[in-house]
Amino acid sequence: MDAPARPWPPPPPVGAYAEERELFRLLQNMLEELLIHKPDDPIQYMINHLKQNNDDDTTSLGYQELKRVWAPRICVLGPPASGKTTAAMWLCKHLDAIRISQETLLFKEILTLTEEAKAYKERKQKIPNALWANLIQERLSNVDCIKQGWILEGFPENQEQAWMLQSSGIIPRHIVVLYAPDTVLIERNSGKRLDPFTEEVYHTTFDWPSDLLVQQRLVKPEDLSEQEMSKKLLEYHRNFPGIFQIYQKVLKLINADQPSVDVLSQVLTYVQTRHRSAAPFTPRILFCGPPGSGKSLQAALIAQKYGVVNICCGQLLKEAVADKTKLGELVKPYIDNGYPVPDNLVMKILAKRLNALDCVTNGWVLYGFPRDIEQGEQLQKSHIMPNRVFFFNLPCESIVERLSQRRIDPITGERYHTTFRPAPTPEIQARLRQNPKDEEENVEKRVEVYYRNVKELEDFYEDAFYINADQDPHVVFEIIESCIIKPLPCKKLKSL
Repeated sequence: MDAPARPWPPPPPVGAYAEERELFRLLQNMLEELLIHKPDDPIQYMINHLKQNNDDDTTSLGYQELKRVWAPRICVLGPPASGKTTAAMWLCKHLDAIRISQETLLFKEILTLTEEAKAYKERKQKIPNALWANLIQERLSNVDCIKQGWILEGFPENQEQAWMLQSSGIIPRHIVVLYAPDTVLIERNSGKRLDPFTEEVYHTTFDWPSDLLVQQRLVKPEDLSEQEMSKKLLEYHRNFPGIFQIYQKVLKLINADQPSVDVLSQVLTYVQTRHRSAAPFTPRILFCGPPGSGKSLQAALIAQKYGVVNICCGQLLKEAVADKTKLGELVKPYIDNGYPVPDNLVMKILAKRLNALDCVTNGWVLYGFPRDIEQGEQLQKSHIMPNRVFFFNLPCESIVERLSQRRIDPITGERYHTTFRPAPTPEIQARLRQNPKDEEENVEKRVEVYYRNVKELEDFYEDAFYINADQDPHVVFEIIESCIIKPLPCKKLKSL
């Protein structure tokens, strides 16, 4: 068989499957594993890697691998006394991750290079950046860090360390940088006390433990002189711009000069966010909302800006009738007599349109269908899976005001509004007509039907976004746009 003149895109179910199963992230994670471990036989390594993570449950490879994909990879940075240790330990408790710091690498781990690093420390010499990077790489390659994730406290300290970590395949997903005025940090440092058993940090003024036994065993850390602290702050400020340059896309600055509860809450919120995926993304957008909520306007704006195909289900049926297609001939009697078109006919026309090349390639924005859960289930059975669903909400009185004052020019088909968009000339104004369905009584009936069915539909699309449509259309558009470009929550991570 001759090869086709040009490659055809994969059918819609393939793209939906890849997005639903996070295949791109899966491949990205596998590549990172290869960069970290650098095996001689990459293919056999990945086969063993996947088998190892699937031994416990042969049906849950996706679940096991997603746990690894989303295992924390966090760096907590900041000047001395900014609260790095407290934040790192707190994150480890909440995320069940492994904390790695200078102290743990030198005094709690048995690594190949530990003794060499200790020798520098004993001679009061600075440990080389390459030695730190190798220590970190060795520790992160252990099974517990791979499966549970890690919190790297105080690393990297400078740009050279950052480059070395990157070249070793160690790529943090989130960088938290705590900051505070130097005067505050110096004051904090003078009252800093350390629990040698738990390694928790306390303060004589701001955070004194209530337990008398803990109070008695607290010790004063070394190098607490104001002069020594000033030197460390100066070095930190000199090195930080280089680190920021490398990690700015995944870096979050958090003010540490506020109550610790607020700081930790902001830290946790940030590390639980997902950065925008680099995966190929074809928008499949669904707008649901009552009549008059602005679905058609927003769909037109989205289609114009992003080049997706704008599909109104009602208009699609009318086009099928106008084109005199076989399905159009079946639909025509229902439209002519004002009856609802059977769902099976709607689905055939809709599926054919959404599977067309322009929709598969560029994506689409659909409104007017589904109107209830049965129609939503039919979409799903037809493998039409929207990856962004929006529900437009606004008060009934706003809907009535919008629609009951809507008028149509029978000559041009242009739509006007007696309040918000009046006709430009008296001549046009004189010939405007109101569609019977826009009469107040009919509008209220249509709104009642919508709200009678929408609750089940909202439950069906559990990851949908909810939009307050009772505001300026451009504000609504900006909200919709921000939701389109941000990642969706991953269902499988909810049970991790």
